[in-house]
Amino acid sequence: MQDIENTTQAQAWNGYEGAHWATHQDRWDAVNAGFDRPLFGAAAIAPGERVLDIGCGAGSTTRQAARAVAPGGHALGLDLSAPMLERARASAEDEGLTNVRFEHGDAQVHPITRGAFDLAISRFGIMFFADPAAAFANLVAALRPGGRVTLLCAAEPEGNEWLTALTALGDLLPLEGFGEPGGPGMFSLSVPGAAAALLRGAGLRDVRATHVTEYGTWGRDAADAARFLLDSGPGRHLLAQAGPGVGVRARARLTAVLKRHEVDGVLRLRSTGWLLTGTVPNV
Repeated sequence: MQDIENTTQAQAWNGYEGAHWATHQDRWDAVNAGFDRPLFGAAAIAPGERVLDIGCGAGSTTRQAARAVAPGGHALGLDLSAPMLERARASAEDEGLTNVRFEHGDAQVHPITRGAFDLAISRFGIMFFADPAAAFANLVAALRPGGRVTLLCAAEPEGNEWLTALTALGDLLPLEGFGEPGGPGMFSLSVPGAAAALLRGAGLRDVRATHVTEYGTWGRDAADAARFLLDSGPGRHLLAQAGPGVGVRARARLTAVLKRHEVDGVLRLRSTGWLLTGTVPNV
């Protein structure tokens, strides 16, 4: 792996957060899979194309791209998280995919071959850059003239029902600043126009940001979803800052709050995102 500048995120995604996502890949894919329809619909991937997946995680979207570009094309997934990439490679091998590979690196500085790709995609992998301008510039440089991007980032925090459910725990957990628009973490690009401005600054034209809403499966019932959410990286971080014994109370209350979302043996929650598209100018 090359140099890492995004050290805070590298520590998180190579620690508990990355291990949790790798272990629970299928569950996290169920949370986010609803966004695959708008992502791949806008990407319009064609056989033979070369696709770069930024912040690919455990590789679900990279493997989907690899199947879409066959025959003749290939897909590359790039991520900071070694545990998630290990899972991604194992899944690709299990699926018999030979036109996909994964690299461990920081998108801000990773030496991606210039002009090597037709398309860059990302499903919620672009919000964690310490220096988003540098990351987007590096991403755009990896695309050929006329190449394109199709990216997803989180939109307004209040549009995400998992987050609004957590606000019911405000007297138990230190939620001050958690999920703040424009702050560090997954809502860093949630302010309208923020991500689009960065993409234009990186040299893309015809940049569009479309608001999208989808539902994800968080568990089989409220208790299962509450346990999963509080065991995730953000939940675990909040519980670690609370007093002893708070975990049991927080889980019981979150279960009660989520109960209304149970339908036919599954618990689904709404999330929102910005679907970003743009094109590299022809030279």
